[in-house]
Amino acid sequence: MAGALALPGMADAAPPAKWTVPDISHLPNDDWGKTVRYGHDLIARTASLIGPEVKDSHRRLSGNNLNCQSCHIDAGTRQFGLPLVGVYADFPNYRARSGAVGTIEDRIQGCMTRSMNGKPLPPDSAEMTAMVAYLKFLSSGIAVGAKTFGRGSGAMPELTRAADPVKGKRIYQKTCAACHQVNGAGQRAGRTGDAQGYSVPPLWGPDSFNTGAGMYRLIGAANFIHSNMPDGTHWNKPAISTTDAWDVAAYIESRPRPGRANLARDYPRRNEKPVDTPYGPYADHAPVTQHKYGPFAAIRVALKASRAK
Repeated sequence: MAGALALPGMADAAPPAKWTVPDISHLPNDDWGKTVRYGHDLIARTASLIGPEVKDSHRRLSGNNLNCQSCHIDAGTRQFGLPLVGVYADFPNYRARSGAVGTIEDRIQGCMTRSMNGKPLPPDSAEMTAMVAYLKFLSSGIAVGAKTFGRGSGAMPELTRAADPVKGKRIYQKTCAACHQVNGAGQRAGRTGDAQGYSVPPLWGPDSFNTGAGMYRLIGAANFIHSNMPDGTHWNKPAISTTDAWDVAAYIESRPRPGRANLARDYPRRNEKPVDTPYGPYADHAPVTQHKYGPFAAIRVALKASRAK
């Protein structure tokens, strides 16, 4: 559930004839192929390889038992499931959150410390090399800076009112709780302590993403839910309405989760801060609750005026 490496939404590129992903099974069993496959495994089985329950304490780099593919579905290959296809071709790029140009390695570290609530990977580690290799592999044939239809989680119409956590709770209990549990704790793949992670990830609580994660922002979370949930949903045949997706996302975002320190350092240029960032300080005067739940139109107008000065 992360927050995530994917950037554009539906409107950023014309749809291709077919969503294509390079076939990892066609790679040779040489050093390159082994490295890419290890990168795939790190995305698909993060908890088992570098999670907080692995036997080797030096390898406990992730702070929760999520897998990267808890947010980047199918190891980052599902269209509008926050795919990683094409991401490598975007970097280096300017990152508003840091106010500087960042590398693909920087972006991975952001996921590790926010969505995974853990530690940065050692820069020269086999894990960093493998993740970068896998991302490069997934961008095979994609031109640098090219827009890829299917990136992100979608771009459904926004509400003209605030998203409602109270309504969202009712929707959650009816639609989501059967898998994610009433208490949002998800379902373990095995048992606590076995480093097998979750078959259904927790959406809040101590083993979920922290308050600095991209999935903690309403717009991305609501679109992710609309495009992908319940599990098995296809983005162009959503199972829940746009209104319900906004409200259930608001409920999930209202629930407790690990906090991230020093969030005030994010977005040093305040007028570049996304409208749905649920923590200040802000360049506008809208309250935190409006940034968290919307509506966002008035905030966009204020930020545009601020940038024009």
